[in-house]
Amino acid sequence: MTSTINTNVSSKIQLREQIEYPSAGVLSKVLIKDNACQHVLFCLAANTEITEHTSTYNATINVIEGEGILTLQGQEISLQPGIFVFMPAHAPHALKATENLAFLLTLSEKIAQS
Repeated sequence: MTSTINTNVSSKIQLREQIEYPSAGVLSKVLIKDNACQHVLFCLAANTEITEHTSTYNATINVIEGEGILTLQGQEISLQPGIFVFMPAHAPHALKATENLAFLLTLSEKIAQS
C-alpha cells in the first residue's frame, strides 16, 4: 500500500500505526512528497537485505523499531530505535534487517556548493 499526503495542508501521522511488516522483503509507504523532499516509511521483514547502491539525494534514516545493520561507505552502523543517520548523496550503502525493522527515510535535494 502506498499513500501520499497532500502537502498543501498540515498533517499529523502516528508512525507506529503505519507500520506493516511483510512476510518477506520490503514494504514502503510514501508518507509525504513534494518537489524538494520525500518521507518514506520502510518496513523490512527479518533477514531482508538491500544490496549496496547509491542515491542522488541526501538521505536520513530515523529508526522507529527493530534492529539491523547499515553499511555506509564501508562502515557498519548498528540500527536500533532512536538511531538517526545522515547519508550524503552518492554515498554507497547497503542494509540488512536482523529482525523486523521499521524506519523513516527522508530524501532531500542535494544543495549545490558555491
